Amino acid sequence: MADNRKASRYIVPVAVAGVAAATIGLVPALAASGDPDLPEITAQQLIEKIAASDTQTLSGTFKVSTDLGLPSVAGLAGSLGGGSGSASADPQEKLTQLVSGTHTLRVAADGPEKQRLTILDGSDEYSLIHNGDDVWGYDSKSNEVFHEKADGAGKAPEKELPATPKELADEILKAADGTTSITVGGTAKVAGRDAYQLVVKPKQSGSTVESVKVAVDAQNGTPLKFTLASVDGGKPVLDAGFTKVDFGRPAASTFDFEAPKGAKVTEGAAGHEKAPAEVEKELEKGFGGLEGLFGGAGAGAEGPNVIGEGWTSIATFDTGAKAPKTDDAPAEVQGFLDALGDKVSGKFGSGTVFKTKLVNALLTDDGKVYVGAVTKQALVDAANAAQQG
Repeated sequence: MADNRKASRYIVPVAVAGVAAATIGLVPALAASGDPDLPEITAQQLIEKIAASDTQTLSGTFKVSTDLGLPSVAGLAGSLGGGSGSASADPQEKLTQLVSGTHTLRVAADGPEKQRLTILDGSDEYSLIHNGDDVWGYDSKSNEVFHEKADGAGKAPEKELPATPKELADEILKAADGTTSITVGGTAKVAGRDAYQLVVKPKQSGSTVESVKVAVDAQNGTPLKFTLASVDGGKPVLDAGFTKVDFGRPAASTFDFEAPKGAKVTEGAAGHEKAPAEVEKELEKGFGGLEGLFGGAGAGAEGPNVIGEGWTSIATFDTGAKAPKTDDAPAEVQGFLDALGDKVSGKFGSGTVFKTKLVNALLTDDGKVYVGAVTKQALVDAANAAQQG
């Protein structure tokens, strides 16, 4: 188990697919008819299949598209005096870029000690390679190299895990609290592979999440695609999946790396506050803290207070400061803020709801914050209820 967790640290597709595991409360359901024609399976059996998957080798192409429904920032950087920023080979900076826009990646893995991920951006590429004791990051645009010993990445904290896939599925079933519906929504072809579609939906009203879909390889149980749709419709908030995949062993040379001549090499221990082990945490934060927002066990354990449960959980805290006035801001900045926020009022007073297709936040004029994967009205209702309390 520990080796598998270590491998996933450097393979974003596996990490993305893992987000789904934090969102699922199960209700057994039979697969609908579809193409390809696969044997019927219950949701519990499909979860067991995912848990039993022991995919150690793969290579392929992976596409990640994120659309949070944010307004355009064109011209905003200039008005603030900022630029496009300099290129860097630091994994912390590069991998967090995956939480916005559309990116194509090449991925490869050969067990827990060898993984490679390459982000393709036009003619430029960024590669992150883990090979035994070494972690390398290379940015072709800047010709910069990041290097760190894998031991410096630290170890994932040990967790008590169910001993078998069946026990894991049973634990997920026990966690179901009536807030979530899950079905096997037919079948699909993903990257040329037969797959079952696991469909997760909130039962509660007020959530911004319309559904979470996970395409699961019918043969080996590997998640192939993850889609998060908003009640606002349009493009999915997150659509991440393989377009090509091969579960054979990649060539050993895939994981070889030597710094190009003339490249600037930066050692991770020199001037980098966060080791690559922190990259996974940064990605989890970037994808919205889905576990806590969707009723994860850790919600509210530290930090903000949490109102409600399940998909409509709302984190709340008091900044202790009144909301800043932006009337004197540059026109470009004011336009951006106006597009991002809606003025609201109620028994709590007045404030602004800053909105995306997934996570919304209410900042009241007296400095209180309410945030969650819930609708604008749900935030206003929560603030009103807190005022009455």
